[in-house]
Amino acid sequence: MYKIIKRLTDILIASLALILLSPILIPCILILMLTGEHKVFYFQKRMGYKNRIFDIWKFATMLKNSPNMGTGEITLRNDPRVTRFGKFLRISKINELPQIINVFKGDMSIVGPRPLMEVSFKQYPKEVQQRIYNCKPGMTGIGSLVFRDEEKMVSDAPDPRAMYTNIYLYKGQLELWYQKNASLYTDFMIIFLTAWSILFPQNKLVNKIFKDLPVRSF
Repeated sequence: MYKIIKRLTDILIASLALILLSPILIPCILILMLTGEHKVFYFQKRMGYKNRIFDIWKFATMLKNSPNMGTGEITLRNDPRVTRFGKFLRISKINELPQIINVFKGDMSIVGPRPLMEVSFKQYPKEVQQRIYNCKPGMTGIGSLVFRDEEKMVSDAPDPRAMYTNIYLYKGQLELWYQKNASLYTDFMIIFLTAWSILFPQNKLVNKIFKDLPVRSF
């Protein structure tokens, strides 16, 4: 019953979001068409439900050949591969909004573990790799909330790759926590906290509401 209600809720929220966010989405499409490399959408292979690969939709924010440049799959806060408008889209998280289309298609849910590139997916321990996508990946999730400033954390670290690894090890624990605690209440609170974090980026509500999250050691 939970899965059926969740799917219906996904379609309802995605429909409302598409309507309410159109004043943001349409100008972004026009600006991307006229600036940078004149590319609007970026399609990337990601790990999905039951570890099946799918194409995720995003607004284009980086140079076309960026995966073969600089730090590869790791994007830093002031990464030179990111376009000027792309930097704004990434900081505001607007670049993620086209994933509403993935929700309509059924590739994703509103709430779930973030769909990763295969190279990032392999940062997880084998146990996590086998279980993390037993539910559909989401536009937002507990890992996204806890590490909303992931790019900044990686950029500021003395060893960015070591920090990147530490983050994904802990994210794996967070996503397994989500699967144990998945419910309409948990999903609703994650959606609420995502919206709250956009308005108040420095808030600490996540740990106050979800008091039993795995202990973080870094």
